[in-house]
Amino acid sequence: MADLPTESDLVPSLLPSLVWLMAITCGLVAANLYYNQPLLVTIGHTFHIPDHWASLVATAPQVGYTLGMILLVPLGDMLERKRLILCLLIGTVVCLAVCAGAPSYGVLMAASLLLGICSAVPQLLLPMAAQLTAESDRGRIIGRIMSGLLIGILLSRTVSGYVGEQFGWRTVFAGAAGVGLGLTLLLAWKLPASQPTFRGGYRSLMLSLVTLVRELPQLQHSALVGGSIFAAFSVFWTTLVFFLESPAYRYGSTVAGLFGLVGALGALAAPLAGKLADNYGSRAVITVGICLTLLSYLVLGLAGLYLTGLIAGIILLDIGVQSAHIANQTLVFSLRPEARSRLNTVYMTGYFAGGSLGSVVGGLAWTHGGWNSVCVVGGSLLVLALVLQRSLGNQRPPGV
Repeated sequence: MADLPTESDLVPSLLPSLVWLMAITCGLVAANLYYNQPLLVTIGHTFHIPDHWASLVATAPQVGYTLGMILLVPLGDMLERKRLILCLLIGTVVCLAVCAGAPSYGVLMAASLLLGICSAVPQLLLPMAAQLTAESDRGRIIGRIMSGLLIGILLSRTVSGYVGEQFGWRTVFAGAAGVGLGLTLLLAWKLPASQPTFRGGYRSLMLSLVTLVRELPQLQHSALVGGSIFAAFSVFWTTLVFFLESPAYRYGSTVAGLFGLVGALGALAAPLAGKLADNYGSRAVITVGICLTLLSYLVLGLAGLYLTGLIAGIILLDIGVQSAHIANQTLVFSLRPEARSRLNTVYMTGYFAGGSLGSVVGGLAWTHGGWNSVCVVGGSLLVLALVLQRSLGNQRPPGV
């Protein structure tokens, strides 16, 4: 078992065309996890289930994504990444096709879980980009790729909301399967091969995750803070469709999906956040991101019943979450260059475990307390993130 030397910092920068391809890929694959959110009410009607059970359809792919990061993403340090990415993409196409034809709630839940596992592709592409980029440009490149990922997540709601209302929710998944097949063929043609940096078996690879967590307190800190922030993000986006279809607004799934366009404005801040992390250090950007996200929940709680207040809250939410996440991820990739896939596994496992928890508690908060309860829960998670950032941040290594 050994980590081989890496040439990650000898490459000046990725070609812009490859950066764009990685960004588009991350966006389209991540979108698979979120197409269901504006469709939850319609899916619930199809299978005759209450809102709480319907909200679990949004949780299943996030749980699967977390499992995929734990079990599959570390392989990016041991296996050739391009081949691994293509295999997972084929898996997403199959799972989307099963979702489109799911005859029951149980089949849809199982296919959604497997879809999440196979959709770990962005977490293999980001370490690849970090390996192929000079350290001085790393935050900027990661920010640019993350902007594609985040825009994909947010616009997925717009697309699925419209298509679902016009043609039915099954058409959304069938169309995504076709897009995934085309994307797989394009990546097979354009994506470069990469050399693994780890020599050893799968067991030793997984055990090395424990070693990394034990030896790098900053990695633990980043995972805890990131998970708390993404939990608050998921609380909002999981419950938004129920809020918009309630007597407060009485909007359908098409309008609910259009709010993804509002969130996409926040994703434009991603490259700037990466550049600021390069220039001023990740920790300061993370703290500012948490504060912006907490401010968004104050706006949503006090003015969420007004359309302008809701829109302002969404923009602040997405700018804050994305800024903190990109700065956090840039920091994590700098900790041990030869183990970037495994570092990303630990960080993103914490991140999406928080997201899964946020989806569950968000659904419960909506069921038992409505919009006010949702805002209290989301705000509380951000206070927790800020406390963790301030207290655990004292463990940081110099320069971050």
